[in-house]
Amino acid sequence: QVQLVESGGGLVQPGESLTLSCAASGSIFSITDMAWYRQAPGKQRELVARISAGGNLIYADSVKGRFTISRDNAKSTVFLLMNSLKPEDTAVYYCTADKLWVPGGVRHDQWGQGTQVTVSS
Repeated sequence: QVQLVESGGGLVQPGESLTLSCAASGSIFSITDMAWYRQAPGKQRELVARISAGGNLIYADSVKGRFTISRDNAKSTVFLLMNSLKPEDTAVYYCTADKLWVPGGVRHDQWGQGTQVTVSS
């Protein structure tokens, strides 16, 4: 069974940094696009950053220049380095994987359980 497990969330002050990690567990051959989404209270879920297997990047305008997405394909892991955090970055952050090639086939559209990030003084 394939699972995405996030870690690294927490409470930080404005201007500080935080790194989120998301590891895909199980027997996995490869993963296509991976991404981070977030959902703040009372708001819709939004894309934060996306990275393809080849390293192509997409960022939301609100995080460009502050957040960096990266991945370790050998470890089926995606990271999100968040610098200069603002109170408006407060949300539950979710990692996703579009396609995971596993023994016997492919798994589509996998999501992690989410990790809370709170930015407050």
